[in-house]
Amino acid sequence: MNKKNNSENRLIVGAGFHKTGTSTLSAALNILGYRVKGISKRPLIPIIKENYSKVKKMLKNYDAVQDTPWFYIYKELDELFPDSKFILTIRDEESWYKSVKKQIGGLRSAQDEWIYGRGKGLPKDNKENTIKVYQQHNREVKDYFKNRPDDLLVLNFKNGDEWEKLCDFLNQEIPNKPFPHYNKSKTNKMHEGKSKTKILRRQIKNHLKIKYIDWFEGWD
Repeated sequence: MNKKNNSENRLIVGAGFHKTGTSTLSAALNILGYRVKGISKRPLIPIIKENYSKVKKMLKNYDAVQDTPWFYIYKELDELFPDSKFILTIRDEESWYKSVKKQIGGLRSAQDEWIYGRGKGLPKDNKENTIKVYQQHNREVKDYFKNRPDDLLVLNFKNGDEWEKLCDFLNQEIPNKPFPHYNKSKTNKMHEGKSKTKILRRQIKNHLKIKYIDWFEGWD
């Protein structure tokens, strides 16, 4: 049964950083019948240019969002979709850093420059800044919702949070299915076997996008 939101002003927003269980959250929401929009590069330029009407149009066919860039614009999404619910996924800082360092590696991207700071988009080169950005985001999300406790759920899948907390928050029945802990080995295999040509092509695209944002001074 599809649990699609009944209002165009309602969205489930994954407000947690990448590599905090976002794929697990997405899989769980899919089982509950929500149409989930995951990581996407398209919204970055409209976000930086504050063209949020365009951002909202990108989400017209979705009930939920998670991962980049959505977690980083939770305040703006709260304004665009005022009846929304927010889920902050978290994990231990050290294990999170190791995971995100491995995921991003040495491939600089505009989205990571936007999140971690211009010139600081490679976590492997700046552990202190990377963890600082992660900590600050989590603090700010919790502080933002401190007077709206019914609108924010904090989940730590590593600590055993599963269906009970999620379904209670969303007012949904617990499905007769195992909780979908995402297989991290699958994530690692996604990046294996890519040709040098594809990697080079991505590097060039990323470089051009970064320079384009530099050109119109779009970084905060």
